[in-house]
Amino acid sequence: MLTWKDVVDRAQRGNLAPPRRVEYTDEEWRARLTPAQYHVMRQHGTERAFSSEMCSRFEPGQYACAGCQTLLFDGTTKFESGTGWPSFAQPATPEVVAYTADHSYGMVRIEATCAVCDAHLGHVFPDGPAPSGLRYCMNALSLEKVAAEGHG
Repeated sequence: MLTWKDVVDRAQRGNLAPPRRVEYTDEEWRARLTPAQYHVMRQHGTERAFSSEMCSRFEPGQYACAGCQTLLFDGTTKFESGTGWPSFAQPATPEVVAYTADHSYGMVRIEATCAVCDAHLGHVFPDGPAPSGLRYCMNALSLEKVAAEGHG
């Protein structure tokens, strides 16, 4: 299980090697993604809080990167954070999310990106539930819900 110390260490010292790489030209990304997804995932934008019903849905399943379909999160770690964005306590596996120190807007935060395609996902904060204490605050536009096995 990843801890806040692990996340900060990776942001400062380097991330784990991803399981694979997916790379497209800017033109290919624009063709593959909706304009809103492109803004969030390729231009590091943020969707409006409470703009997605994904925030309040907790059925079984997994969540993949909308850009490259890499499995990022399991629904069992999803929780209601009250922030208006889907929140998770852990990534599906340690090497699928990469971390970077983000000094924008006069703050110091940890940006979370897909390690496979470099898509902006959101940010990680140390105010999540036990036992990890992590809150992966993700943009719903960056994620695709994948049905759980045996559930459609």
